[in-house]
Amino acid sequence: MSRKEITDIPLSLPLSPPSSPLSCCPRSRVKRAARRASYDRAPAYALIDRLKTAHVGFVEDGEPRIIPITAWRLADDLYLHTLSGGRLAQTLASGQLLCISFAVTNQWVMTKSAFHHSANYESLVLFGRAEPVTEESEFDAAFQAIIDQIEPGRWEQVRAPNTKERKATALFRVPIEEGAFKSRTGGPGEEPEDMALPVWHGVLPA
Repeated sequence: MSRKEITDIPLSLPLSPPSSPLSCCPRSRVKRAARRASYDRAPAYALIDRLKTAHVGFVEDGEPRIIPITAWRLADDLYLHTLSGGRLAQTLASGQLLCISFAVTNQWVMTKSAFHHSANYESLVLFGRAEPVTEESEFDAAFQAIIDQIEPGRWEQVRAPNTKERKATALFRVPIEEGAFKSRTGGPGEEPEDMALPVWHGVLPA
């Protein structure tokens, strides 16, 4: 596939109209403050595209691990990359179930009581299994996606990966299928008896 053909591959899934909702089961269904949950792909995809940093949870040698890693989206797939032959690459290639999270705090919610202080946030938890990317065309399309998402048109200006760089990089695809988005917006929630306290309340940027 030529670089021109790669450029023609869509770099992201349009957020409107969204495709089918994320699937959920007992492990991924939001139970606490369920009113703040969403299984729509639009807010989930917007958060992935905005942050591009995930925490990937898995089990290694019977112990839990969480690794922060660059992660980005191309259509309905999440992409992760690491060093070929490394421990993380071996774990991802094993096909074990992964728990992948994204989160950002947008504002601190300041209230008149210590108990009710909170945060306005966006978070996403996904469950899935990684699949190694072996086709050169998909390898280039995936890296074009993140480079052009950061700076549109940059892929055409830079040198494409060479053979040595391809061998040194393990790229994995995780289909985005199961998970939940959760968020909070708005101002303080106060107890009526606290409203007379001479304490400022409101929101602060995080």
